[in-house]
Amino acid sequence: MAVDRTRVAALVRELLEAIGEDPDRPGLRQTPDRVADSWTEFFSGVGEDAGVPLAHTISVSRGPAPDTLPSGAVMVRDISFRSMCEHHLLPFRGHAHVAYLPGEEVVGLGALPRVIDILAARPQVQERLGEQVADAIATALDARGVLVILDAVHECVTMRGGRQPDASTVTIAARGVYTEPVARAELVSLIGGRA
Repeated sequence: MAVDRTRVAALVRELLEAIGEDPDRPGLRQTPDRVADSWTEFFSGVGEDAGVPLAHTISVSRGPAPDTLPSGAVMVRDISFRSMCEHHLLPFRGHAHVAYLPGEEVVGLGALPRVIDILAARPQVQERLGEQVADAIATALDARGVLVILDAVHECVTMRGGRQPDASTVTIAARGVYTEPVARAELVSLIGGRA
């Protein structure tokens, strides 16, 4: 489902009027269209299937490099992401660290950031985003374990309410063997004090 740019622009114009502004003044004349463009980008993941980037898997025993069967987790860390908090429609951004313990199938490393991009490009809460990423990977791959750690700064915390500019939020979503804290301790140490 695509964002209705025309409707968003009309609603932004109405919103500007509702806060007492003149949407026809020079500084605001282009604002409804600019917001519609940005929201088209911010919410491009609405209705998109996050499993698509994980559809092309590679067999570790019958694939192009059967002698490189991983004996441990595959981790991509420091994946930058941004999303919009569904409670206040304010941005949150941070880094994701994603690991999975492969079974017979692996996926190209670039697929993991694409899954995050799709799921983050919709109204979100950080807790659900991590769970959705873990579910997408666990469902698409025969992974024995999945771990997703998100560390993000929320503008609804830094710019309003308590105004805590240095506060970040860390969430963990785990599947399979990584539901056990002892099993995920090695992965957390690989991230280093960043999560």
